[in-house]
Amino acid sequence: MTEQELSNPPTDPDTHTDDPLLDDLTPPQREAVTHVDGPMLVIAGPGSGKTRVITRRVAHLVTRVGIPPWQVLAITFTNKAAGEMHQRTAELVTERQARALTVCTFHSLCARILRQYAERLGLPPGYSIYDTSDQKRAIKQALNDLEINTKNFPPGGVLSSISNAKNELIDAEAYAELAGDFYSRTIAKIYTKYTQILDRNNALDFDDLLLKTVSLLREHPDVLKELQDRYQYVMIDEYQDTNHAQFMIANALAGRHKNLCATGDPDQSIYGWRGANIKNILDFESHNPDAKVVRLEQNYRSTKCILALADALIKNNAKRKHKDLWTDNDRGEPVQTVTCRDERHEANWVVEEFRRLHDDDNLPWGQMAVFYRINSLSRVMEDALRDAGIPYQIARGTAFYERAEIKNAVAYLRCVVNPADEVSLMRIINTPTRGISDKTVKAMQAYALANNVQIDTLLGDPLKLTVVNTRAQTALAKFGKLLDTWRHAAGFGTEETTVVDDPITSLSLRGFVEDMLRQSGLEDACRNDKSDPDHERLANLGELVSSAQQFEQDFELELELDGGDHTPSLSEKLLAFLERISLVSDVDAVDPDQGAVTLMTLHAAKGLEYPTVAMIGVEDGLLPHERANADQQELEEERRLCFVGVTRAMKKLYLTHARYRTVFGQSNVTIPSRFFREMPEDCITEIDACDDDTGELADSLSQRSLAGREAMLYPSGSLVRHPQFGLGRVIDIHPTGSHTRARIAFNTSGTKTLILQYARLERVE
Repeated sequence: MTEQELSNPPTDPDTHTDDPLLDDLTPPQREAVTHVDGPMLVIAGPGSGKTRVITRRVAHLVTRVGIPPWQVLAITFTNKAAGEMHQRTAELVTERQARALTVCTFHSLCARILRQYAERLGLPPGYSIYDTSDQKRAIKQALNDLEINTKNFPPGGVLSSISNAKNELIDAEAYAELAGDFYSRTIAKIYTKYTQILDRNNALDFDDLLLKTVSLLREHPDVLKELQDRYQYVMIDEYQDTNHAQFMIANALAGRHKNLCATGDPDQSIYGWRGANIKNILDFESHNPDAKVVRLEQNYRSTKCILALADALIKNNAKRKHKDLWTDNDRGEPVQTVTCRDERHEANWVVEEFRRLHDDDNLPWGQMAVFYRINSLSRVMEDALRDAGIPYQIARGTAFYERAEIKNAVAYLRCVVNPADEVSLMRIINTPTRGISDKTVKAMQAYALANNVQIDTLLGDPLKLTVVNTRAQTALAKFGKLLDTWRHAAGFGTEETTVVDDPITSLSLRGFVEDMLRQSGLEDACRNDKSDPDHERLANLGELVSSAQQFEQDFELELELDGGDHTPSLSEKLLAFLERISLVSDVDAVDPDQGAVTLMTLHAAKGLEYPTVAMIGVEDGLLPHERANADQQELEEERRLCFVGVTRAMKKLYLTHARYRTVFGQSNVTIPSRFFREMPEDCITEIDACDDDTGELADSLSQRSLAGREAMLYPSGSLVRHPQFGLGRVIDIHPTGSHTRARIAFNTSGTKTLILQYARLERVE
């Protein structure tokens, strides 16, 4: 929400101050902005102007109170949010003050701290930061080394378990001591091997940035004191999303001066599955007994109907801090709850409604969004949009830096600064092709393992690989010489570094990247790629060069304004550039300005807003997810997730569900979400879209007759066999319209409700 959109006059005319930083704020917003010393908790409801309060408070501290800008630290969770926050703050202070502020993510802050104090933890200055894809490669390598089947231990699941452990500050050794069952003991072995691979590659993963920073602050009191003196005013946005490690970092940095300001909303805590601990914000006052608490309850985003529905829903949660949500916006239209026949009917209904809004109300496609609880629900929605010729985008991943040609280029840069980075080396060793076969690579890996040396050293002395031919040895030597040349030019080489005939002479980051792309062959490979007639991959490499140039200019100016007394070297600029690339997050890929309907998960929707929103699959088992059936804590998080989705909508909201949904090729009867029962009737209009369907009505009599015959074949108590679930016994059976539902207790799969017409059951007795 823009500053202009939030520029409403204060509700109390007596609070006019003649201060442009404060005049357009409501009394609670002003109270939060003008608070200076001591801890403060800002409970900010959805659409309540939280970002405005944070940026105004930063500006107030710097321009009104006189706090040096370098003593102010503001942390949020995505690069996009940090960029917006910094930009909006920069409009309120001088350019020099803006440059001196630290506005970043937790991971960016930790990366900066670890670069400065790397030697205290025994870290090499050129260590790599592995992103998600790099981490998965390292996990796969660990599984392969341990001869563990990836089907039983999928790399993604293993990585999640290790990540959760690190966020709880549990290292591999401690994890092994705590492991009590077969699964945990196996994860412990993989965790240990994965740690060894990272160490061997002089690499850290994202979670290590937090873990190592906590270790640094614990083990080195002098470093902690330095950081506490530098960052005397600490502000944490989205505090409900902090995990244990982030909680420890925030409280350690603020531990001396006690100026910790936490903003957030317990009702929007939806990341428990990845380590976020809602207790951090719920217990803030216990940890800080003298804390000021400010509640931002006025919503500037949604209509009264949408907000009332959201408020009634979330009040069913026990673990929360009460706030009275209200808005001066119009009442608006009731929320439409729509019953559809199946997932295709549901998708087509949403598409037709969106088309009506676009054609009749001139609503741009980019102002509409579809949310869903799980990614698999997007497929049918995509088909319907594609068939209707409606443009759409799926918010998933960071498009630019995930493109293969960019990943390859970044891997080259990583190998320049970190010779031990085997993961990056394996990505580029024969990309583009240079005569180094898979057989040669395996020989290198075997030799390195047997002789306990880094694989990179074999590029400098390939004659040790007696099992490969002369041609392969020559190719390795040539590639090794090329890497040595780049390292020498970038300032990472040694006295023994050799040079080639076409050395890199430019000391600019842009020139270095440009020359590397040319000398590596990546540029020619993209230019000659017949499968890319529009040369989009070549254009992407050009964009990387432009990115390096812009980063270099900003980096040098930032150092100058921050009081730096030296011109940064190419090695410093290259390290910082790679660090920035590694810290780009998935949510930054969302572009709300595109003229296309946006499809995304409810988790990805947090922090966004759209005039029109359709939430599909609002059914028990999906929302709330089936894992919440027997867990009240999980159920409350699912309700918060629904609350987040509802409060993204500004004017129109549709909540749809289907009577039948196909899963693994099988049509299953669904149950409308229990959350519907918690929504106020005066805020809802119920629509049964199935009433318009005449096809089902035409053959309903014959279908009901068939349903009755199916019911007679499988009476209660009969033993049956299912091709997927195995043996089971029928508990009860119910003909419902044209279908028959059977509830069956399977021996190994638990109780399932199946539609007999599609269940492929076999009567055993």
